[in-house]
Amino acid sequence: MSSVLPVSKIARIEFCENHNTPFSTNAVAIGTTALAVTDLATKTSAARAAFNAQQAAQNAAKAATNDYKIAVNAMTTAVADILKQIKTKAAISGPAVYSLAEIPAPATPSPRPAPGKPSDFVATLEENGALNLKWKCANPAGTSGTIYQVWRRNTPTGEFNYLGGSGSKSFDDATIPAGSSGVTYQIQAVRSTAVGLWAQFNVNFGVSSGGPTMIASVIETAPTKIAA
Repeated sequence: MSSVLPVSKIARIEFCENHNTPFSTNAVAIGTTALAVTDLATKTSAARAAFNAQQAAQNAAKAATNDYKIAVNAMTTAVADILKQIKTKAAISGPAVYSLAEIPAPATPSPRPAPGKPSDFVATLEENGALNLKWKCANPAGTSGTIYQVWRRNTPTGEFNYLGGSGSKSFDDATIPAGSSGVTYQIQAVRSTAVGLWAQFNVNFGVSSGGPTMIASVIETAPTKIAA
């Protein structure tokens, strides 16, 4: 007969409440006693009262938790405003303000490392004759504003000339002299006053079987001089 009883607790309470009358009216005929049915009715009332109390307590707990969150948020906003005011005052009057407020002064941020060294160069000849340069550069995490300065020389031992800067890891060079057999680039990453290591690579040109100029090779080399 246990399968007759519902699984959930509240459903069992409702089952007993719904069967109080037929059990009481037909106690002897169904094989039980008026005393047993009365005892069940008493226990059912106690179970219903306990459920109602539990629901009320649960709702009160939810309300109390919500009130707690609201109160803490309001307090946090108020103290954050005061901390901002303390920081502003300390910037004007000096770090002694933090001692008066009994809070630690902000730590001096450590300088960011210099930018990385460009590498993994790729050169592509565009239809208009310009040379598109691309590279990779592992810069320190959390840094931004890196500029890549690009120099070029047109002969193996010539002077490097500054071509320009790029905010991305690519550069278009449309000023390569006609008939060049190869050019050498130097690239350096710069961020504010921090500079990275020089990178140098050669782009060598050739002629395809059909006649047009093509890129024969792109070779990274050790910088021969610091670009002026």
